[in-house]
Amino acid sequence: MGKIISLANQKGGVGKTTTAINLAASLAHEGKNVLLVDADPQANASSGLGVDIQSLTSTIYECLVNDINPHEAILPTTVDNLDIIPSHIDLVGAEIEMLNLPNRENILKGVLAAVRDEYDYIFIDCSPSLGLITVNSLTASDSVIIPVQCEFFALEGIAKLLNTIKIIKSKLNPSLQIEGFLLTMFDNRLRLSNQVLDEVKRHFGTLVFNTVIRRNVRLSEAPSHGLSVIDYDASSKGAKNYQALAKELLDKTKK
Repeated sequence: MGKIISLANQKGGVGKTTTAINLAASLAHEGKNVLLVDADPQANASSGLGVDIQSLTSTIYECLVNDINPHEAILPTTVDNLDIIPSHIDLVGAEIEMLNLPNRENILKGVLAAVRDEYDYIFIDCSPSLGLITVNSLTASDSVIIPVQCEFFALEGIAKLLNTIKIIKSKLNPSLQIEGFLLTMFDNRLRLSNQVLDEVKRHFGTLVFNTVIRRNVRLSEAPSHGLSVIDYDASSKGAKNYQALAKELLDKTKK
C-alpha cells in the first residue's frame, strides 16, 4: 500500500511544486513507483512534467466532481516509474461544486483508494490555500511535507497551517503526521538564509529535514523544458539536493 504525502503551505512561492516534481522524480529514479497528483488549479506540476494541459479530457477535476475512475485520468510521464493525475484551471470551480456533495472532505481519499496499491508513494501538490481541496488532500494523506523558504516572513502563516492540520487530525484524519519541514531557496552567502534555517530548527527540531534545497538556476529552468531537474541536469546542485531528500525520506520510511 502506497504512502500518501501532501505538500502543503498556503503561502505561495515556497518551492512546493518544485519539490513535488523533483522529489517524485528522484524517488522514481530510485526504482519506486510514484504517482503525483496535481491538486492545484494553476497546474504547474502538470506542465512542469511536460503534460499538454490544453489537450486533457480527464483530470483530477473530473475525478473529484464527476466521479470518474482515476485510472482514466492517470498519465505516464517521461520519467520511468512516475505517473501523474494532472490538473486544469477548471479545478478553481471544484470547491463550490463539492460543497453540497455528501462526505465532501473525503472525496479525494476515495479517489486515491482505487489506485493506492499500485504505487509506493503518492504525492499531492496542494494549492497555496487552505480551502476544501487542500482539506481533502490532508484528509487523504498519511503525512505532510511543509516547504519553508529561507526568506523574510518564512514562518508567516505556518501557525494557521499547523492549526488546520490539528483540526483535520481531530475531526477527519487522526493518523495524519507531519513528515517534515523542508527548507528551500537556501543561499548560504546570505545571513538571512542562515537565520531562517536556525529559527526553523529551533522551532521544530527533529521535524526539520536534514536536507536543505539550495537556490539553483537549473531548478528554475527545468520546468520550462517539461522536465524534472534530475532529467534536465543530473549533475546540478538542485538535482543532488532532491536526490538526497529522496534518500532521507526512504530512510525515514524504513524506520
